[in-house]
Amino acid sequence: MTVESPPAVEAHAIDPGPAAADGGVPDEKAAAKARRRREAAARKEILAPVSGALTIAGVVVALASVCSVAPFLLIVSACRELLANSPDTDRVWRLLSLAVLVLVVRAMLQAAALTWSHAVDARYQLSLRRALADKLTRVPLGWFGARSSSEVKKYLQDDVEALHYLVAHARLDFIGSVTVPLVTLVYLATVDWRLTLVLLLPLVIYALCMRAMLDEPGRERLSAYNAAEQRTRVATVEFVDGIQVVRAFGRAGKAHSEFRAAVAAQTERLRRLKMPVMTVQSVSDTVVSPVFVMLLVVVAGLAGVGLDWLEPLDLLPFLLVGLGLGSSLLGLGYGAQALRTAGDAALRLHELQQTAELSTGSGESGTRESPAGLIRFEDVSFGYRADHRVLRGLDLELAPGTMTALVGPSGSGKSTLAKLLPRFYDVDSGRITIGGRDIRDIPSEELYRTVGFVFQDVRLIRGSIADNLRLARPDADAAALERAARAARIHDRILALPRGYDSEIGVDAILSGGEAQRLSIARTLLADTPILVLDEATAFADPESEAAVQDALAELVAGRTVLVIAHRLHTITGVDRILVLEHGTLVEQGDHASLHAAGGLYQQLWEVNAAALETVAGVGVGEGRNADTGAGGLSGTAPRNSADSAPGRAGAASAGIQPVAVDLGREHAGMTSETPGVADEEAKR
Repeated sequence: MTVESPPAVEAHAIDPGPAAADGGVPDEKAAAKARRRREAAARKEILAPVSGALTIAGVVVALASVCSVAPFLLIVSACRELLANSPDTDRVWRLLSLAVLVLVVRAMLQAAALTWSHAVDARYQLSLRRALADKLTRVPLGWFGARSSSEVKKYLQDDVEALHYLVAHARLDFIGSVTVPLVTLVYLATVDWRLTLVLLLPLVIYALCMRAMLDEPGRERLSAYNAAEQRTRVATVEFVDGIQVVRAFGRAGKAHSEFRAAVAAQTERLRRLKMPVMTVQSVSDTVVSPVFVMLLVVVAGLAGVGLDWLEPLDLLPFLLVGLGLGSSLLGLGYGAQALRTAGDAALRLHELQQTAELSTGSGESGTRESPAGLIRFEDVSFGYRADHRVLRGLDLELAPGTMTALVGPSGSGKSTLAKLLPRFYDVDSGRITIGGRDIRDIPSEELYRTVGFVFQDVRLIRGSIADNLRLARPDADAAALERAARAARIHDRILALPRGYDSEIGVDAILSGGEAQRLSIARTLLADTPILVLDEATAFADPESEAAVQDALAELVAGRTVLVIAHRLHTITGVDRILVLEHGTLVEQGDHASLHAAGGLYQQLWEVNAAALETVAGVGVGEGRNADTGAGGLSGTAPRNSADSAPGRAGAASAGIQPVAVDLGREHAGMTSETPGVADEEAKR
């Protein structure tokens, strides 16, 4: 089963505030203030493309808000007229008719503003998703290795959707919530300023409640809930994907326990998130409710009448207009959570937009002093962090048409070195050239037509078998697809599917690990790249198909420049050259015989490998097989005849064991995969 580590909620670096006087502890208030500043800047930049359109909608909402108060003022005037000694009924009807007309205008303005803001939001989400997708084609491929597919989906889907409230509602709700109380208070102040001050009490309490709802601890609770929700998603996918395996071994309860634990944790985080907010929100809703405001007006009004501050008739506008004072604010309270979620999403999307991109290749031919296809690493240094170097001052060459194996202890930098060749990352210093051209000057499309990959973890797109193969070459005809499939030993399996090459992955084409790997090899064969980087191509192959994968790899590596990461050293004895890495430096290089005789690190690794093979061979003998068959069967490299010991065959065998885990990206010839996270990869290195 494919296991993805649950990504934690994005932790954004916040510059610590001034230290506390007693212990140098960062000032939490200053940090929270810094975050709010960054969030405000992110919102401003993210919403810049729609700011003008939303300003127009805001003006319309402001007019609609005035129109929502005006009918009450007209009704107050009508009531005063009716209570006069000699009421003018015609004037009363005119006032009521005008109130109805204003209400109709208000409804039309409100509908126009909301329709306009939602149309702007729909266009903005489409353009933003396109811009983000375009951005992701320019970030280093290693960026995807540090994130799971669910995290990338969150950027493009969830975070963009979360901006809906920010674009379509937040500004309009705020303008309406401010305009209605402001117009109401100005009018009531002309009636009696003292009673107007009393009406400010609910607004002050409501503002304090809103501040408590949007405090920093609440933001932390939201972040914790988001992390728990993401854990549940990952646990669900893992449980569903692996249910057949765990049930086969009678361990369904164990697999289910992680899912239950994730759901329980999410439930607890939801309780912690909602309970404090619910209490505060209940108080805020109560103080601005019409009943509470009416009670306040009646009590204060009776006191005012008793003290001769106002006439009894002056209570009428406060009872008619003042009761609606707080209702316009309720939308802010109910939208507070959506606003905070949208703010976090805006911050994440803004940081994604600021992600450093790979420099665009200039397309310059560069120097042609080197033979075509010669790969050189010239004084290359690289680190995932500025304070930690993974590779240091590497100088090496890969001659055209040769097979080179990378070996070394865990953490020596093998996978990192291989990832630099396809520009998963750019080097910190030095340079890498192909045929004398710096790979940073080679356009991405050309680079991926030159460098191909085969992964241990295959990813197939949703679509037919033919669609997956044509990722390598969209214009390939049926004959070309068949030739590649035959060479990869997968053609017969495809023909056995219900619709052959038109069978859809996951619908009527369910492939085993080895079959999926052979399909990916067919894609790479179709791409026909002169340079290959390989890593553990048979890692997920079933025993029955491992030999077929080895045969397919033998076809793939023939005549190409191959860089292979090797862990089982007995599989690379026939390659042209072996590079031995330790702590990010090249400590030995040569062929198997010379390195074996040198007695250095390679010899130490060889002895460990030989001891492991003896153990495996012993198990094989115990099961009724001879030692050679046992070892060869597990590694997929047992020589079938003398020809198999040739460099190409030995290299193919090693390719089946340890090639380079890299993502071809969406542009590369057919390889669509996820790479392990950087932390996981560093552990493997």
